[in-house]
Amino acid sequence: MYNVDLSNGRILAYIGDAVLTLKVREFLVTQGITKAKALQAESARYISAKAQAKVVAALLAEGKLDETAERVYHLGRNYKAHSKAKNVDIQTYKMASGLEALWGYYYLSDNPQQLKRLWDKTRTIVEQGL
Repeated sequence: MYNVDLSNGRILAYIGDAVLTLKVREFLVTQGITKAKALQAESARYISAKAQAKVVAALLAEGKLDETAERVYHLGRNYKAHSKAKNVDIQTYKMASGLEALWGYYYLSDNPQQLKRLWDKTRTIVEQGL
């Protein structure tokens, strides 16, 4: 299992962003979307900071994060970013970073069950409309 104590939120979010992006792209292609413009537009629905913030808000409201997952989320959310959020407020940006850290942690921990759970929650929220 990956040792979260050896990481910082920025690194976990960096990895998590790539993992989520790949998952979304893979899913969209399997749905038969083949045009680049359509792929880009549809992927934005899943990977935008607003969508990610809604996913993590739902997970927190439902009490679906265990102690370790909450700690990882807080590592990502509380990391002092040197970049500026684009098109979203800082709270939404930080929540999205926290969720990306969770994606990164589950990936590095080789935890496919939790990755699937995160993906299922993300799909549900996106498909219900933002």
